[in-house]
Amino acid sequence: MKPIQLMSGFLTVGMWTLMSRLLGFVRDAMILALLGTGPLYEAYVVAFRLPNMFRRFFAEGAFNMAFIPMFSKKLETGGDAQDFAENAFAGLAGILILLTLAAQLLMPWLVFALASGFVGQERFDLSVEFGRIAFPYILFISLAALLSGVLNATGRFAAAAAAPVLLNVLLVAAMAVAAWLGGDVARALIWGIPVAGVAQLALVWIAASRAGFSLRPRRPRLTGDLRRLVRIAIPAALAGGVVQVNLLVGQQVASYFDKAVGWLYAADRLYQLPLGVVGIAIGVVLLPDLSRRLAAQDETGGRHALSRAGEVSLALTIPSAVALVVIPLPLVSVLFERGATTAADSAAIALAVAIYGLGLPAFVLQKILQPLFFAREDTRSPFRYALAAMAVNAVAAIGLAPMLGWYAPAIATTLAGWGMVLLLLHGARTMGDVARFDSRFVERIWRICAASLAMGAVLWGAARMLEPALNTAGLRYLALAGLVALGIVAYFGVGQLIGAFRLSEFGTVLRRRRRS
Repeated sequence: MKPIQLMSGFLTVGMWTLMSRLLGFVRDAMILALLGTGPLYEAYVVAFRLPNMFRRFFAEGAFNMAFIPMFSKKLETGGDAQDFAENAFAGLAGILILLTLAAQLLMPWLVFALASGFVGQERFDLSVEFGRIAFPYILFISLAALLSGVLNATGRFAAAAAAPVLLNVLLVAAMAVAAWLGGDVARALIWGIPVAGVAQLALVWIAASRAGFSLRPRRPRLTGDLRRLVRIAIPAALAGGVVQVNLLVGQQVASYFDKAVGWLYAADRLYQLPLGVVGIAIGVVLLPDLSRRLAAQDETGGRHALSRAGEVSLALTIPSAVALVVIPLPLVSVLFERGATTAADSAAIALAVAIYGLGLPAFVLQKILQPLFFAREDTRSPFRYALAAMAVNAVAAIGLAPMLGWYAPAIATTLAGWGMVLLLLHGARTMGDVARFDSRFVERIWRICAASLAMGAVLWGAARMLEPALNTAGLRYLALAGLVALGIVAYFGVGQLIGAFRLSEFGTVLRRRRRS
């Protein structure tokens, strides 16, 4: 994949992810307005987190990180990619069906593992009920993730990136219809989750079939390739499990503070916007590209791809992080404060957003650095690093909670994120030039930071001037839009002036993408 094609793929994934995240804001704003931050909302958070936690453990965190490099190399070398993909699909489906059945029986224990502070309260029983309804989502979305891996490896990013949009569209529609009919909004929302999973699976299944990979259901065969896939996937699964343990520890700590589970989840949704648009998008595109380059022994091209991916992603991530730290309250209050959500809720969520903002560049750097290991089918090293990050997270979350209170898990997540980046950088030192950012990246990164700090100063002053408008019902949306627009102009203006980037480079990629 040429550099322009790499950036075009990044833009495709990023734009669809941006649409999904914006619809996610609509979804989250509706949920908070209709349910508030009380028991129904916290039960929804736990129930929805369960299948998503296992999805990242099995599909995105393990299976795909092992599957995509093997599938990409078969495409590069002319191997039987179709048979390998079908067999992997069948094996994953069998595991997920058994997991889903077991979860229905063990749901009270799963909820206890995620939020033991709910025991003896209405929140616990609601979480168990909602969890049983939502959990089958893991079956559909994990199989959809594998099919998305097939599409990404063949350079087709649009359908896989568009699939999450369906989730938000269907959940928003379910809540809107329930509210209009005077029905049970919370249960309409929960039942919409597995329905959306079926829709997402159908979309990528059709797209994969059109791409020439029509995967038929069959009994899995324990071939040499499947054995190797399992051997590579197990350390990745353990690494994914460590990440989920971090989430579990944070939620456990938060469950002992009133409304903290909901506050942290709402803050997580806000910082996930730049993380999804930039970090996840570049990771999705970079892994198959690096895998093919290593199979072709093209280390020079691999280094260039890594450097351009890092340059573009950090040019968009660092200013986003500065904005989350400088103006969290205007963002949170305008986006979420309505209906049952109060000003006190906004203040708490804004605090968590600022803390997560400090860790945002680390979360994106992980998405850039991890493909260096996965492309070599090395899933053991990231697992070891994840164990160390888990220890940092657990010690910080549990140790700081008695002193700082409910937002200790947010601080722990940020500290663990930066610790993981340092370990990945240390581990990549032995990989040669392909794992080193080039001189252009080094020259530009400091200028990107300077442009971001200048933008932060502009935002801080403008937010003070616009404070009355940001707190006026009829003007707050316009005031926030103006504040964001001012930040964009300031950042890109200063960045162009001091050589952090050239705006013409973004224009070239966009023009080539439109032609393609």
